[in-house]
Amino acid sequence: MSMKDIEKFITEKTPFPVKDRYDLPSSPESFEGGAHYRMEIAGIENAANFETLVKEIETQKMPVHRVIGTVGGSAYLDKAELKYYAQIGAEAKIETLVNPVPTRGWDGGRQYVTPEGYVSGMRARGQDNLYIWLKEFNRCIEAGIRGFLIPDEGMLYLAAKMRADGVIPADVKFKISVFAGHGNAVGAKMLEELGADSFNPLADLTLPMFASIRSVTKIPMDIYMSVVDSMGGHQRHVEADEIARICAPVYFKFEPGKNECDLYNSWHEDETLNKLVKVKVRMARVCHEWCEESDTKLVFNDYTDDLAIPKP
Repeated sequence: MSMKDIEKFITEKTPFPVKDRYDLPSSPESFEGGAHYRMEIAGIENAANFETLVKEIETQKMPVHRVIGTVGGSAYLDKAELKYYAQIGAEAKIETLVNPVPTRGWDGGRQYVTPEGYVSGMRARGQDNLYIWLKEFNRCIEAGIRGFLIPDEGMLYLAAKMRADGVIPADVKFKISVFAGHGNAVGAKMLEELGADSFNPLADLTLPMFASIRSVTKIPMDIYMSVVDSMGGHQRHVEADEIARICAPVYFKFEPGKNECDLYNSWHEDETLNKLVKVKVRMARVCHEWCEESDTKLVFNDYTDDLAIPKP
């Protein structure tokens, strides 16, 4: 066997590119409804924070299609607030995805937060923790939530099977978190085949890396245009039009701040979260302007039929 044999196998027997796509082709895909890009605001942790977002959307006149909420865990919300949270999303017609429970780093296991333990990945520890996730997942569905953030391919495998067999509603959607750590075309294709409806690749990928992923997948990519300082702190607003052209369908994702733990642990301060909402919506507007002023003909619209809008 030679390297040429391996390259021939990849080229002739798989859909994958041998290397990253430096030719940066325009994506042939789009969202249902024709849009190339949409806006995603992450870290909407409670109902008051969600209310602040809806008001800010109206003030800045900047449509937001999707919220990634309760990153620290929807289990921190009581039943009344959880249902109200879903009601806010339903009335605003915003796709609302939640993280049911804190996973590694915030549960009882401590390996993940040691200096080298983080390399083992943020997966669920044991069947008990998976069972707890499923209990909160069920509570969220009963409250009307129809979208979920998943950090573990095993969770995705099981949840997608439940959806296919009618155990949970068919309109429930699954987004794979950046915590799952995927960043290449093969991993992305695997997630799509396992039942992911969108996925958040690693935050520091290059445009050729994104292009290689898009060349073999159709599900939306959720790409950080702004990321917390502790994960690199990079800002990609000036690449917005190229990211939309290459990665469509793509959600522009905004998550500024110092670090995830300060923002999303159970003792987070609402004042900080509400202040960041204004920053996130402003960032969305800046990226939208970059796309609007681009020579590339990019579509942005308010189509909602394919969104996982809550049904409280």
